[in-house]
Amino acid sequence: MTGPKNGLWRRLSRRRLTDTALAALAPVVACGVALGGLTTWTGAGGAGSPTVRINVSYGRFFLPFGETTETSAYFDITNTGDTDDRLVAVAYSGGEAGLSRHFMTPSGAASKESLESVDVSAGDSLSMSPHGVDVILTARPGWRPGDLVRFTLRFERRGSVDALAVVTPPGASPA
Repeated sequence: MTGPKNGLWRRLSRRRLTDTALAALAPVVACGVALGGLTTWTGAGGAGSPTVRINVSYGRFFLPFGETTETSAYFDITNTGDTDDRLVAVAYSGGEAGLSRHFMTPSGAASKESLESVDVSAGDSLSMSPHGVDVILTARPGWRPGDLVRFTLRFERRGSVDALAVVTPPGASPA
């Protein structure tokens, strides 16, 4: 076949071939961009990272009685994530605070020990109390029952969590 029809057919075939190649190239480029993005996300530690969800609630602490200024604060901490975490530091609007644990000795005497950190297991809760783990702090002059004090609890994996604690009068139940 020769003549004008043959030249038209060749031009149409080339055009179809070019259009088909461009149509096939679009999904290939999109897949390449998606693969590059996923590779970057995985390399940055985003893929497969464990979930840590820490909730801090029901903050309260006693107003000290008498000459002492040291007191204890209590929080309910819940880890609803799938990875264990650890409370490593506490600060409040008055300064730094510490972690401690109260317990009874075999002789029946009450005792306390300072703690560097407190574990909060995945799917578990920690309810601080006068008979276990608590936060030791120095009360500031002028605090009154019912006042709210801002605390920042710092966790090893989750990072910082802000919480409020209400000042409770001496002798009241913290629970």
